[in-house]
Amino acid sequence: MFSKNTVAALAAVSMGFAVGAGSALAAPEIVDEESYDPACFAPWNDDTPIFKWEAREGPYKIAVVNGFVGNIWRIQMIKTAKAFAEQSDIAPLISEFKVVSTGTDAAAQLGAIEDFINQGFDGIVTIAVSPTGFDRVIRLADRNNVVLVPFDNILDTQDVMMVNEDQFAMGVMSANWIIDKLGKNSGKILEVRGLPGNSVDRDRHLGFRSIADEQDFEIIEVVGNWAPGDSQKVTADALAVHGTFDAVFSQGGTNGTVQAMIDAGHPFVPIAGEAENGFRKQIAEHSDEGLLGLSYGQSPGLVAIAIKAAIAALEGNPMPQLISVPFPFADYTTLEDGVNFWSDLPDDFFTPNEFPPCDVNITAVEIMGQSEADE
Repeated sequence: MFSKNTVAALAAVSMGFAVGAGSALAAPEIVDEESYDPACFAPWNDDTPIFKWEAREGPYKIAVVNGFVGNIWRIQMIKTAKAFAEQSDIAPLISEFKVVSTGTDAAAQLGAIEDFINQGFDGIVTIAVSPTGFDRVIRLADRNNVVLVPFDNILDTQDVMMVNEDQFAMGVMSANWIIDKLGKNSGKILEVRGLPGNSVDRDRHLGFRSIADEQDFEIIEVVGNWAPGDSQKVTADALAVHGTFDAVFSQGGTNGTVQAMIDAGHPFVPIAGEAENGFRKQIAEHSDEGLLGLSYGQSPGLVAIAIKAAIAALEGNPMPQLISVPFPFADYTTLEDGVNFWSDLPDDFFTPNEFPPCDVNITAVEIMGQSEADE
């Protein structure tokens, strides 16, 4: 399900979307067909439109336009994109592959996308700096029949094909899990948010608060930027000011939050957080001492699904406007070394990078062998 905020935004653009779909310059066409490979490219819901671009002959020029690159997830995402583009079944489909990171400035990201369109790239995947403000580059992509695919931080529009996991549902699941583990609906919860201004941060927050705000919790909110160092610092500051917490909801950098609690001598409490290998190692080590952890996974491997979707669309296949990728999760009762966390891999490795329905499997060796530098 979309978050309430996203639904409202989509409703606001629906009239303009219907008109724009019939424009001579508009690509793709909306078709009454089943999605190509629905096991991989599953429509978000029954009302998701199906897009179809005019087929063109490959191989294709593909670009990844990232924004912020200051946390481990983004770095692993870039490495994963490069590793996926080099896999034996994907490399022959790509004639040129570029990756750039533009920072948090929306104008810089929009300019980079526009530049790749003008250079004749066929497909561009991007993590949007902001959920709004992309109308101009969407129109430019349509005029040039370029497949633009936002993923992870997606846009508040139905005018482009997008790939994501249900961020709102992650927040809802985390709140319900915390309430279940606490066995009560009151107390003090620390909420460690992600990078401000992004749809992922917004929708996880809204999902969490849709449940937690109906209870009697006092919620202390800090910004950890999805980075372990930042999360550790803001958690330490919150502990110094507010004392003890009954539970934690962390959007990322969760191992930093746990480390701050250890350093402060804070008792272990239920923590719902991301799929960092370090957090899962902490859960495995300390669950008997009270660190009851839920680790949900927003996988950096989403970039591979976005690239694969762009290629499928360029081949002329019917594709959902919004592709739903199920999010993996594990908790303190299901963690297994070598299966869903790895004691011999770095703490900052994000654990879920396999998507069996899409025949996508990027190994740790492939990912770690890449650089996060632009190329």
